[in-house]
Amino acid sequence: MAILSLLLTGDGMNAYMAYKVSTQTSLTMFRSKTFTVRRRFSDFLGLFEKLSEKHSQNGYIIPPPPEKSILGMTKVKVGKEDPSSAEFVERRRAALERYLQRVVCHPSLLQDPDVREFLEKEELPRAVSTQALSGAGFLKMLNKATDAVSKMTIKMNEQDVWFDEKIQDVENEEQHLRKLHVMVESLVNHRKELSGNTAVFAKSVAMLGSSEDNTALSRALSQLAEVEDRIEQLHQEQASNDFFTFSELLADYIRLLGAVRGCFDQRMKAWQRWQDAENMLQKKRETEAKLLWANKPDKLQQAKDEIAEWEAKVTQYERDFERISATVRKEVIRFDMIKYWEAFLPEAKAIA
Repeated sequence: MAILSLLLTGDGMNAYMAYKVSTQTSLTMFRSKTFTVRRRFSDFLGLFEKLSEKHSQNGYIIPPPPEKSILGMTKVKVGKEDPSSAEFVERRRAALERYLQRVVCHPSLLQDPDVREFLEKEELPRAVSTQALSGAGFLKMLNKATDAVSKMTIKMNEQDVWFDEKIQDVENEEQHLRKLHVMVESLVNHRKELSGNTAVFAKSVAMLGSSEDNTALSRALSQLAEVEDRIEQLHQEQASNDFFTFSELLADYIRLLGAVRGCFDQRMKAWQRWQDAENMLQKKRETEAKLLWANKPDKLQQAKDEIAEWEAKVTQYERDFERISATVRKEVIRFDMIKYWEAFLPEAKAIA
């Protein structure tokens, strides 16, 4: 699967980018071995929304899409010939391809009809309500889920040390990367500021050289201005490289860690649902005991029926918790395995 090319469709501020998604596969569940479709950015957000609704509650890690950049797209729409616009488009293409690769490499998500439809269907219904899923909206959604877990009425008494250790590892890694991301953004801003100051200095030296009567000194100042111009461009390139190859990838991985943390939150919510049912069952049994003590046989049958109902719920919720726990364990092990192999990949490429 690859995103091969892009097409700016429409005029002015109503224009949008259409991404050419090309797929080659030997899997029999697809209609053909090779197919190509065009997708908008909102289609990618819509796919994430559908997958989250169906699979996140079951403990799956749903890869997050890249952030929506209003500033970047505005530059593309109004400044088509701007080199920075072309660079933004290429970075966006790579980020979407990375997101889609994570989705199709997931054995369970690949089986989802919405994924197959996204890859195969010529036209998709226009994705709506995706504004909250882009940019800070995605982080707010994850934080909202985490807040819901933190407000649980019962403190989870973790019986499996493995889950405690893993969630601690994820939270620590996310915290450290967030601090690193802040420092990298600060570095990028300093480089941009240095680039701007160098440009001002180069312009001042050039003006000084043009007004200098001494020919040798004038020539030296002009050459110095040219050197400063090149240095300014170098600072600008360094700032751009630091942002796209470091800061942007850090932000991408932080969002991915947020998705990993989200699957742990879903497990805790399943446990809370089970414990709430246990508490309700206990209350129903206490109600039955009071009715027996008060000798009210007319209400006793209803109490017994409610007890049977909540016993069934407790059994079901316990099974759900065990099922989600098994899924989360499998997902996190898979996530760690991919991380280890990705760390080895540069060594393998060096051999090749």
